[in-house]
Amino acid sequence: MKISIVGATGYTGAELLRLLAAHPVAEILYITSESQPDTPIHEIYPHLTRFCEKRLASLADLDAIATESQVIFIGLPHGHAMEVGRKATAINPHVKIIDLGADYRFKNFDIYEQWYKVPHTHRQAQAVYGLTELNRSQVKQAAIVGNPGCYTTASILALAPLVKAGLIDLRSIIIDAKSGVSGAGRGLSLGSHFTELFESVKAYNVAGHRHTPEIEAVLGELAGQELVINFTPHLIPVARGILSTCYAQLRDGVSPEAVDAAYSSLYGDEYFVRLLGRGGYPVTKNTRGTNFCDLGWHVDKRTGRVIAIAAIDNLVKGAAGQAIQNMNVMFAIEERTGLDNAPLYP
Repeated sequence: MKISIVGATGYTGAELLRLLAAHPVAEILYITSESQPDTPIHEIYPHLTRFCEKRLASLADLDAIATESQVIFIGLPHGHAMEVGRKATAINPHVKIIDLGADYRFKNFDIYEQWYKVPHTHRQAQAVYGLTELNRSQVKQAAIVGNPGCYTTASILALAPLVKAGLIDLRSIIIDAKSGVSGAGRGLSLGSHFTELFESVKAYNVAGHRHTPEIEAVLGELAGQELVINFTPHLIPVARGILSTCYAQLRDGVSPEAVDAAYSSLYGDEYFVRLLGRGGYPVTKNTRGTNFCDLGWHVDKRTGRVIAIAAIDNLVKGAAGQAIQNMNVMFAIEERTGLDNAPLYP
């Protein structure tokens, strides 16, 4: 597999390189950075020494990148990926694109423009939403995949069985999610400064986080109708991990056994979804460095609610690992290839 990564110097790009170094059929052709071109990547990320020591190229080399690559991973801020995707597919109609940002996640471009405040310039793209466990058959045929966000991956996987089986009141969904600080990216900001973050937890972007419409769109498609959720993200003082706790009112007459059956039916054969069962407590540390999503659920008979909990590594299942999982599916490579490693513990 001839692979290039556009925007390789963020945490997600570095994680892609770490994982692809262990992928038996991956050959990395180009990695790019507009801020540090011609710099060896291992000088920026010393942990990649001997695993990847390529020099960074720039988008001035896009003709060569698009022509020589079979797949291009794009790790750029929203608004930029679609331009790279549009130009790359015009140069080489056979190249496949996996975007780790938001530009190809929405079927409704108006919703994208409303939340991201930039015009969508690649509206002719027929992109597939790359939550592999839900859209595997579409991903197999896709030329462009919009890799899901980290919060959305955990939250949608937690709620999808309940929504698909029609077990909950769709008006009652509340998501309380907590993320490690690597989800904020590598750029310097006061909010991720050690002394601001350490020994503290804070909510942010309440009622306005951009992953909200993404979750609503995917769950709405599963439900066959539009829905509105409450989503509140929190920043916690850890490097990696997302814990998403999701609440919903069960419909009248829905039994705990029906909830169990919904999760087993949707995920019973999914390798990367580990079902901890009713009463299970997912822990972020147990997924660290892996592409696993651990799921547990609880039925509160007193209130009639179900509480579904998901834990993932935001940089792997929430970003780079899921992108490689999608690549494997797109190219008919065994899905676990390059991703079948045990969690880092403790």
